[in-house]
This record gives sequence, structure tokens and C-alpha cells, in this order.
Amino acid sequence: MKKSDDHNEQSMLTETLVLKNDVHEVTRLSSFMKSATGKLGVEASLARQLRLAVEEAVVNVIEYAYPIGTEGDITIKMTYDGYILRFRIIDAGVPFDPTEKEKADITLSAEDRQIGGLGILLVRELMDSINYEREDGKNILTLIKTLINN
Repeated sequence: MKKSDDHNEQSMLTETLVLKNDVHEVTRLSSFMKSATGKLGVEASLARQLRLAVEEAVVNVIEYAYPIGTEGDITIKMTYDGYILRFRIIDAGVPFDPTEKEKADITLSAEDRQIGGLGILLVRELMDSINYEREDGKNILTLIKTLINN
């Protein structure tokens, strides 16, 4: 291999899954995540964390992005460049930036806490960074994890 090929800007692995906004699709998402992390040789506990973070984000889209009774697609695109693992979750639902949502106050009792926000907190804790964009009428949530020793 030539030195110039050592760091290729191209993705080393790209996997894409398109789901309907139906909670029953989470089974397909789980299989997708297991397959993708398996191909990367991700250690079991990290694979579970990644699956949990992506599933949490996707379930939020399933539950809130589209008006009740409206069918919509959710695209999950995973790319790995040999160092950075990215999950892009794309939907054409109502605009929503979870990165602007206030962090849930976990010091309050369950009764005093506002409903919601814990899933986003969980995603923030499990991933290295999350980023939101609204582009061409679509929500694009990117979850990033740096994989070392893979």
C-alpha cells in the first residue's frame, strides 16, 4: 500500500437502513446495529452503548417527528473512516433540534421532573458528540463516536 493510501478520505464502511416511523421497526434497527458493529469488531459493551444511543434517537423520531397518522421514512446512515464512527439519522418530519433541548435535571425527583429529556441526556452521555442540522426540509442528527484500537 502506498503511503498516500494510508489515510483515505473515503469511508471504510458505510451501511444504510431506511425505516418507517413505526415502533415495530426498532427490531430491524437493532439487527442493523448488531450487524454494523459486528463488521467493525466493536467490543460488546461499546456495541451495546452505541445501539442504545442510536435506538433512543430513532425512537424519538418515530414517536415525535411525524403527525399522528402520517407515515414517514427515517434513514440511518452509518459511516466509519477508520477512526470516527458516525450515525446520521435523517427524517422529513417537523423541525426539532434535540441539541437545543435543556438537559434534564436528574437531581429532581421523578415526580418533580419534566417529562422527556432523559433520552437526549442518555445519547449525549454515550456519544462523543451530537450535531443537528435542518437541510432541504429534513432533520439530520449526527451521532459521533471515536473508535480507538479498532
